[in-house]
Amino acid sequence: MKAVVQDTYGSAEVLDLRDIDRPEPGPDDVIVQVCAAGVNPADWHCMTGKPYLMRLMGFGLRVPRSRVRGLDVAGRVEAVGGNVTRFRPGDEVYGVCDGSFAEYGRGRQDRLAPKPANLTFEQAAAVPTAAFAALQGLRDTGQVQPGQNVLVIGAAGGIGTYAVQLAKAFGAEVTGLCSTTKTELVRSIGADHVIDYTREDFTHFAEGARRYDLILDTAGNRPLSLLRRALTPGGTLVLVGGEGDGRWLQGVDRTLQAIVLSPFTRQKLRGLMSAERAADLDVLRHLIEDGRVTPVIERTYALDEVPQAIRHLERGRARGKIVISL
Repeated sequence: MKAVVQDTYGSAEVLDLRDIDRPEPGPDDVIVQVCAAGVNPADWHCMTGKPYLMRLMGFGLRVPRSRVRGLDVAGRVEAVGGNVTRFRPGDEVYGVCDGSFAEYGRGRQDRLAPKPANLTFEQAAAVPTAAFAALQGLRDTGQVQPGQNVLVIGAAGGIGTYAVQLAKAFGAEVTGLCSTTKTELVRSIGADHVIDYTREDFTHFAEGARRYDLILDTAGNRPLSLLRRALTPGGTLVLVGGEGDGRWLQGVDRTLQAIVLSPFTRQKLRGLMSAERAADLDVLRHLIEDGRVTPVIERTYALDEVPQAIRHLERGRARGKIVISL
């Protein structure tokens, strides 16, 4: 089969489209014929091996342990292991697998779910990782409640476009923060208010101005002190990842600072490490089929264009998601 493989860490030039053996299912595995694959910052991190901390966490010290890139997948079940009871060949599924930038990927049955009936494969592949982060950041870590004022930082990005729609679905009043060229997009997906950060400082308040019960920061490099100024006294800040310049931590240090500081303030300062769950894929499928959440896709690439897709993502200007179509 064709697959995008890397033998060493580095820039997008290390990615090579080549023929490799098709994966075989273990007892709990599902082999998916990939129709589309979503592109995420995690793919860039795995490609570069940065931050270095992740290499110590089992991704491979000198070379990547997993050579085929890609996590998010939508496609048809090709084969199943002996313990798999939820799927059979021919089923249309979406979720997370090991190596989705390939003609076939291998995933665990507890990380896959039936594809939303009203989505194309390309739309379905744009959902899993970004929507997991938005859903779990708002519902579990942020414990969002109806009527709360919620600020989504990075509202036009892959996670942000889901966070705006999900916060509205949870009954919150939602403000989206983005740049000038993306304000109309953020309004179109349901934000009640939009702040253009190139023209307005959301942390500079006049008397009586809005503060937020929950801030979900998906675009992460603002200092904690600035974010806390925009929170209510008992508000919650959820940091979804983080980007920085350091090779070892690249923004993880901001999350660590938040965890250390949180016990000493009324405000709740939390980091998010999202989990890949079939149950949450089912939650998302119902919201999508009800029309309350719709994937936003900026651009689609072919399998042999994965390096270009990752370079585009790296520039940080994507609106919504980028998808690989097979």
